[in-house]
Amino acid sequence: MLFSALTTALALASTAVAVPTFGVEKRQAQALDAAWKARGRGYIGTSLTIRNDNSEQNIIRSNEFGSITPENSMKWDATEPNRGQFTFSGADQVANFATQNRKELRCHTLVWYSQLPNWVNQINNNATLMDVMTNHINQVMGRYRGKCTHWDVVNEALNEDGTLRNNVFLRVIGEQYLPIAFRIAAAADPNTKLYYNDYNLEYGQAKHQGALRIVKLVQSWGVKIDGVGLQAHLVSESTPTQSAVTPSVEVLTKVLQDYADLNVDVAYTEIDIRMNTPVTAQKQQAAAACWSRVAQSCLNVQRCVGMTIWGVADKYSWVPGTFPGEGGALLWNDNYQKKTEYNAFLNTINTGTIPSSGTPSSTPTPSSSATPSATPSQPPTCG
Repeated sequence: MLFSALTTALALASTAVAVPTFGVEKRQAQALDAAWKARGRGYIGTSLTIRNDNSEQNIIRSNEFGSITPENSMKWDATEPNRGQFTFSGADQVANFATQNRKELRCHTLVWYSQLPNWVNQINNNATLMDVMTNHINQVMGRYRGKCTHWDVVNEALNEDGTLRNNVFLRVIGEQYLPIAFRIAAAADPNTKLYYNDYNLEYGQAKHQGALRIVKLVQSWGVKIDGVGLQAHLVSESTPTQSAVTPSVEVLTKVLQDYADLNVDVAYTEIDIRMNTPVTAQKQQAAAACWSRVAQSCLNVQRCVGMTIWGVADKYSWVPGTFPGEGGALLWNDNYQKKTEYNAFLNTINTGTIPSSGTPSSTPTPSSSATPSATPSQPPTCG
C-alpha cells in the first residue's frame, strides 16, 4: 500500500491481544460479502490491523466481510526485520482471526520497495539478493501455506509513466526479478492465487500499460501469475494530492477487461475513496456515486472476482494521517455507523446489471437509506 507510514506505526505500537471470535449470537447476514456471492462472485473483504480497541470494527468485519487482508503485519519489515530472523506474531494474529471467523485470508505482500529493512536495500550482489528474496518468500509463504487464498507477490513495481521503479531488486537483479519472484512463490504454495498489485492503474493510462507488460513478462517465462490487484485509492473530487477523480464505469471496465483478456483474474484490493474535509452530505452523495462506479465496473467483468475495502471505519483510515485535509474515505463513520456510501455500494452490488454480452452496464443511480442533512440541488455525480 502506498504511504503506509501511519498504519505501520500503529501496527508496531500495538500490543499482542487475544484474537476475538464472534459467535452466532453476534452474527447477522453478511450483507456485503453475501450480496456479492449472490451475484456469483468471490468475496468482499477488508483489511485488518490488530488493536486493543478493535471490538466494534471486528463485529463489522465478522458480519459484513468474507475476506481479511493484513494491513502491515506480513510486510518485510514486520516479518524479517533482520536477515534470517523471522517474526510472525502480528501476522499470526490476523491469520488466526480469519480462521476463527471463517474468512478467507488474502495475504499481502512479499516483494515491495517500501517497508523494506535497510539491510535489504544495502545488498549489491546479485547472488546474495537472490538468496535473500528466495528465503524470504519461502519462509513467509511457508508459514501460511494452505491458509492464504491469494498472495500479492510483487507490490508497486511501476512508476507513473509505466516504467519499472528504481528499487534494489531492479538495480541488482534486473527486470527478471519479477518472474523469478512469481516462480519462487508458485513453488512455495502451489494452491494460492498469485497477484501483481499496484495503485493508479484504474485510469487506463501509462501505468496500466506497464502492468499489462508485467503480466506478459511473467507469462513469457512460463511462470504462473493468476491476477492483478488494483488498489483503488481514489478520490470523489479533486484534492491537493490527486486531481483525477474516480474514472467512469466505462474506463474502469475497460481497464479490468484488459487484464482479463490476458487470461488473469482481477480484483480491487485496497479501496478507499477520499474527499476534502470537512465532510458534507453533498460530498458523501458524490462519493456514493464513485463507490457505485467501482462496484458496477467489477460486475461488468466476469473475471473481477473480489473487492477489498482498505479499512472499516473512518476513525482508523490511513488517509487523514497521510493526506492532511482529506478523509471520509470508508463506508462507516467514526461512530461505526453505515454511511451513504455504504448503501450506494451495496445497492449496486445487489441491483447492478451483469452483462451477458455486448456493452457493459453503466452505473445505476445510487440509492441510500440514510437521509442526508442537506439535499444537493442537482443529482450528485462522482467528480
